[in-house]
Amino acid sequence: MVALIIGGTGTTGSRLASLLPDARVGTRKPVRPGQVRFDWDVPATFERALEGIDRLYLIPPVGVVDPAPVVESLLTRARLVRRVVLLSSSAVPESATGMGALPALVRAMPEWAVLRPSWFMQNFTGDHLVAQGVRSGEIVTATGDGRVGFIDAADIAAVAARALTDPLPHNTEHLITGPEALSYADAAAIITEVTGKPVRHRSVSTEEMTERIASVLPKEFAAILAALDEDIRGGAEDRVATTVEDVTGRPARSFRDFVRRTSSA
Repeated sequence: MVALIIGGTGTTGSRLASLLPDARVGTRKPVRPGQVRFDWDVPATFERALEGIDRLYLIPPVGVVDPAPVVESLLTRARLVRRVVLLSSSAVPESATGMGALPALVRAMPEWAVLRPSWFMQNFTGDHLVAQGVRSGEIVTATGDGRVGFIDAADIAAVAARALTDPLPHNTEHLITGPEALSYADAAAIITEVTGKPVRHRSVSTEEMTERIASVLPKEFAAILAALDEDIRGGAEDRVATTVEDVTGRPARSFRDFVRRTSSA
């Protein structure tokens, strides 16, 4: 087995790479052995990255409203690839275009799995807008009291590793969540309790959220993300699944444990 991990230095890809040390890591700026240049904006990088590859962890280009054409171009060139594991989202329904068109492309491969994780716990750390809110003491979303089954990216990577390496292909879609659904107010309360730093949640309109996100991302993509907040407000993400334990044999990590680990790191 030779696997290519697209986005292998990113949130899920880097964790997957640590679980599959013999995999090839696709990244725009390779600097280490085992890394190869892969850039969605430069299709000329596809052939070299895919050379000798028979399994693929597919993270579509970020910030692109309709990634289906470029993803289809990649899969067309992936002549030796038998198994593809796609990182999608629990919030993306099937559609003829856009992100929702990608699962159908992957299902056309001989072996496949579609991962549909809920929102990442890692959004509360790093450079994400939610993380910036944690540091400032106020998380701003358009989610109202809607709840989310926040998932640790390490658990997503663990499921991806099994989907790539299990002798039998999964050939299914995996809804991946943490063990409980929480509102952003619930999450803020847990952060406050664990860290001792006061954090609160403020809900705004979808329109205001679009403008906030548009300060760092293209307006069209910002509108899509703000609409996902609106879906959360309507209850679309208020669910939990046992996929992590079913696939890996251990339960998904809780948000409280995540905060404990990241706040003491």
